[in-house]
Amino acid sequence: MADFMRDVDKEKLPPEIISGIHMHRLVDLYTDAHPIVRELRKNFSTSRRRFSGVVLDVVFDHFLIKYWSQFCDDDLDEFVDDCYSALWRQRSYMPERMELVVGWMIKRDWIRSYSELDHVGRALDGLASRLKMEHGFHGAIEEVENMYEDIESGFREFFPQLRYHVDENSKALTDSVQRSTQ
Repeated sequence: MADFMRDVDKEKLPPEIISGIHMHRLVDLYTDAHPIVRELRKNFSTSRRRFSGVVLDVVFDHFLIKYWSQFCDDDLDEFVDDCYSALWRQRSYMPERMELVVGWMIKRDWIRSYSELDHVGRALDGLASRLKMEHGFHGAIEEVENMYEDIESGFREFFPQLRYHVDENSKALTDSVQRSTQ
């Protein structure tokens, strides 16, 4: 939802969705400012560096799936199915574009498909094709393949730090949202 907030009346959203939007932003801000992520971004070519944060976001999803059992006790398939169900149940709160994207996500099983690097490449090219400006984003998977081990190592060091940051801030964030919606 945080990526689809244009034309959304936040006052009509339930506190759980507002908390989720704030959590999404907390994760994005932490990730973008993190030294490991900043260092990884420097390794992209100048033509793709502008989009390297987006590339890393998608590739980090790939590594999260690859190492799921090391970070989570929940079964990946059950978790993904629960996420898809929860998203679909909340579609009445979604702007039209988000509902369409969520429908595609579920139908094409985007989350599980990210386990395959070629699907990650297709997803990145799909993002690139939606950009209206001049760019060199297409084919970014080639750079990912060349830096795969470095990105993997960076993810494995970064992700536990992100989880700690989220754990440390989630209660305060939830309390803040609840106070602001009362």
